[in-house]
Amino acid sequence: MILHEEETLSRAELEKVQLKKLQATIHSVYEHVPFYRDKFNELHVSVADIGSLEDIRKLPFTNKIDLRKNYPFGLFAKDVKDIVRLHASSGTSGKPTVVGYTRKDIENWADLIARAIAMAGGKPGEIFHNAYGYGLFTGGLGLHYGSEKLGMATVPISGGNTERQITIIEDFKPTVIAGTPTYILNVAEKMEELGMDPARSSLRYGIFGAEPWSEEMRKTLESKLGIKACDIYGLSEVMGPGVAMECHEAQNGLHIAEDHFLIEVINPDTLETAAAGEIGELVFTSLTKEAMPIIRYRSGDLASITKEKCLCGRTTARMSRVKGRIDDMLIIRGVNVFPSEIEHYLIQIEQLAPHYQVHLTRAGVLDDVELHVEITNDFYETCNKDLHHSYAQMLIKQIELSMKNNCLVNMKVKVLPPKAIPRSEGKAKRIIDNRSKMTHA
Repeated sequence: MILHEEETLSRAELEKVQLKKLQATIHSVYEHVPFYRDKFNELHVSVADIGSLEDIRKLPFTNKIDLRKNYPFGLFAKDVKDIVRLHASSGTSGKPTVVGYTRKDIENWADLIARAIAMAGGKPGEIFHNAYGYGLFTGGLGLHYGSEKLGMATVPISGGNTERQITIIEDFKPTVIAGTPTYILNVAEKMEELGMDPARSSLRYGIFGAEPWSEEMRKTLESKLGIKACDIYGLSEVMGPGVAMECHEAQNGLHIAEDHFLIEVINPDTLETAAAGEIGELVFTSLTKEAMPIIRYRSGDLASITKEKCLCGRTTARMSRVKGRIDDMLIIRGVNVFPSEIEHYLIQIEQLAPHYQVHLTRAGVLDDVELHVEITNDFYETCNKDLHHSYAQMLIKQIELSMKNNCLVNMKVKVLPPKAIPRSEGKAKRIIDNRSKMTHA
């Protein structure tokens, strides 16, 4: 087990370090970022007013809209000549969000990812199979630099080209694989199609993130691949992957790199601090970023926090698995539902493959949901490849009852044959929103 000094500090020691870094960060953004200077002046807040970590509540929140309004470099605290890398979001819902890194930022990020990979079971001298996408997305390059920093031989294969992924796994014999959980599941299923047993490969640990995934999905991945599957968390706006990581010893919450990030949990409606252990919106303040320090960034992710010491020996706060994103939450006839909740119950039904889509439509002023699920090959054969078979109809009623009892929503269920739902080569598309089409039809 590799433990770093920063991961085992007492709470008092850690908070002393955090406060010093917080004060330096506030000074930096006030001096170099007009957006924050104006916000602080409006609230009559200065560095002198931050004498404790609790005083961070005096500072303004930052959100994604602020990043888009200051596109591309308006939130940078360093001149572009000092920036060595730029990343950006896809910009599918407007201007992309842009983040920059100085050389020191890149070094810190590599250190964080090296810590994260070690936490998940990776060791120097082994081979790391990186199936995260490379490019403007922070996942691929973030994990790449960290695995090299740890001393692993890194395979920069990126996402897609699934059969080649399998060949590389067979030939290179990596011990750790990283990617989105839905894509790695796709890889495992393809191996099975080719007559291979994924659990007999060299893989021993998996690092999965970039999309919400359930405990049931973890069990599926671990069973198929014969690995320990660990959750990684990050946001490009805050740093990228490596903000928090689950340890393979406990697999009970993600250790936040508190020497680099200050974490808060708020009620997203009232913006008040959530009670200890209560699920709320995660808010991050960076403590060491040079190029683009960020203050009280509202992540949109819902989770809870515990500060109890982990059995792995680390003392850093742990965040729960992300329950969902505020902007992913479905409000169906007054009931709040997250895709991860739907997945939680679907994967428990043995006749179903772990692939589904939620199709949203609108009837008048009310939203309707049609849940598309995919049956296993074995169950398809049991039904004589007839989706109108009585067994299939019984399954539909079982799923509808499960959604009604557990998610409190009436959903129409459509059963599909094996391989009917598109497979992911990155983030899975779980929600198909046809409501605007219905409105304008």
